[in-house]
Amino acid sequence: MHATSIFHKTKTGLIGLLGFVLLAGCASPPVDQIELMPAPDVYGDGMLDLLPETNPFSAVPYEGILFATDRMPAGEDDEEAYYLSRAGYALRVGLAEIQFGKKDYTWEMAREVSLLKSRVDKFPVKITGVEEWGVLSGSIPFWIDPEQLPPEERLPDASAEFAEAINRHLAGSDKKDVYIYVHGYKVSYENPVLVSAELWHFLGYRGAFIAYSWPSTPSRYAYIRDSDTSVGFARNLRLLLEFVAENTEAENIHIIGYSNGTRLVVRALEQLALKSGELPIEERQRKYKIRNVALLGSDLDRNAFGAYMADGVLDVARHMTVYVSAHDKALGVSYFLTRRARLGEMWNEKSGEMHPVADSALQQLKDKVSFVNVSEAEGATDGKGHGYFRSSPWASSDLLMTLYYGLAPEQRGLVMQENMPVYSFPPDYISRLWKAIETANPAFAENYRRKKQQD
Repeated sequence: MHATSIFHKTKTGLIGLLGFVLLAGCASPPVDQIELMPAPDVYGDGMLDLLPETNPFSAVPYEGILFATDRMPAGEDDEEAYYLSRAGYALRVGLAEIQFGKKDYTWEMAREVSLLKSRVDKFPVKITGVEEWGVLSGSIPFWIDPEQLPPEERLPDASAEFAEAINRHLAGSDKKDVYIYVHGYKVSYENPVLVSAELWHFLGYRGAFIAYSWPSTPSRYAYIRDSDTSVGFARNLRLLLEFVAENTEAENIHIIGYSNGTRLVVRALEQLALKSGELPIEERQRKYKIRNVALLGSDLDRNAFGAYMADGVLDVARHMTVYVSAHDKALGVSYFLTRRARLGEMWNEKSGEMHPVADSALQQLKDKVSFVNVSEAEGATDGKGHGYFRSSPWASSDLLMTLYYGLAPEQRGLVMQENMPVYSFPPDYISRLWKAIETANPAFAENYRRKKQQD
């Protein structure tokens, strides 16, 4: 494929309150690598193995992970390696090259070490290069004349190349699904690319994965700014969703939204709902192909979510899963700042905080939206208790198996709490999940029975 531009730079009182917000934020300071998340417990040191035997990047047509961003590109004099926190005028698309494990790792070594429940050595996931193809022309606002832009910003239309890259990988995959990850606040361009890469890794490289990087600001004081931006840039995410649905061979689209980025996700879904309000629900869902939406650590006003539901946001996707926690300190800070309950916070079970109207609504809407309480899940309280979808091997198992197999909460082994319509993790959750996968994956069923006989 022809690349129009390549970036290869590398980089070897109130104040107190804002400082605390930093500590409770969504990610570490921006770097070009992260430590691979713990292996989800569903893998069970070999019990379930979705990873290919040979290096997947030798089969991926574009040898990396796709991205879409509305950030401005970094220049030679900028500190950022690839993209700035400043917003651009359109959606830029391209490819990020990823290195899994240490540089001298073979695929066999990377594959084996990544699946270990307890790793002795570090396992870095690193960006080694970024290649931009151009812009999605449909994302350029009508009031911008590309001819009036500076020459360096007049990028070609990469719509056909982007769609072709997605389709070429789907053609060689047994799953015709596209996954889109939307990050939280206070991170640089690199973070969503790296997190997307590790999620795709544990999905076995099935389907195509797109890292969506909206222009958040890697600053300890960026909460208010990023909160505005996360809502304001919902248009571009909506355009990306429409583009994938209309221009690729994807059969299903899955969206994983995290923290402040869930505001962007839900607002984009609301826009789709309002645009297609005249269509029957079944036709809307066929049109947009959105199968699963997962909201993790959602920093969204709980009452605002109710307003979005009134606009039909639950009629666009086939199902939405909202993960909640009683130990999420970052959302505790958000509540302190806004005095509004956050969607990702768990209701107070002892005080019976859930309003009877909300209780009734969740009962009625259980086929459209599920609330999952991760408070007691293994590893869910690590750090600030906000990034549990990476730190908790149970939470990551639940998320990934929902995306991979499309299992409902009861099928995955979750149980409904007695006092409110919220699912939680029982002590034998992983055994229940393995039992559920038996019916969905014949190869796993045979391996599972053999393992149980050996034990």
